[in-house]
Amino acid sequence: MGEDSAVQENSAKKCEILLEGSWQQLLKAELGQEYMQQLREFLLSEKKAGKQIFPPSTLIFHALNSTPFEKVRVVILGQDPYHG
Repeated sequence: MGEDSAVQENSAKKCEILLEGSWQQLLKAELGQEYMQQLREFLLSEKKAGKQIFPPSTLIFHALNSTPFEKVRVVILGQDPYHG
């Protein structure tokens, strides 16, 4: 494995999405869409360029990861103010 491949593999591991199993099943098709892959690549390139991305990759789906789909009764979507 070349050095570039190792860096890409490590980057992919660092950006692994944590998502509770029931949400994984529900969102599997959507997460596989081309626009989601493009978004992932864009965020990876921005991160490699030294830009700070919020939230950290391990917290991107934190709300969904915290509660199985079967226990969700209400979802309120919003955006926090920009950091800084």
